[in-house]
Amino acid sequence: MRTVEVLISGRVQGVGFRACAKRIADSLSVVGEVMNLADGRVRLVVTTEEMVLEKLVSMLYGCPRAIVREVRVVESEPLAFADFSVRKGRL
Repeated sequence: MRTVEVLISGRVQGVGFRACAKRIADSLSVVGEVMNLADGRVRLVVTTEEMVLEKLVSMLYGCPRAIVREVRVVESEPLAFADFSVRKGRL
């Protein structure tokens, strides 16, 4: 298991992207959180296995109405989450 921060840029705010990310995460049994950032990107922090992470990232490109331009995955400190949640507001 590893914890990573996934930063997604493109048209990903105001199009239901966080809800789509939650549906994907729930379907893959991934735990973590998703939130909008003030700069227009969306940030996911997830704890999962490597193969599941790759599947999650590839599925994000299929979110309806969103246009994913770039996905950047960065190692993060290990975090324990009970489930996958959508955070409101912008950091």
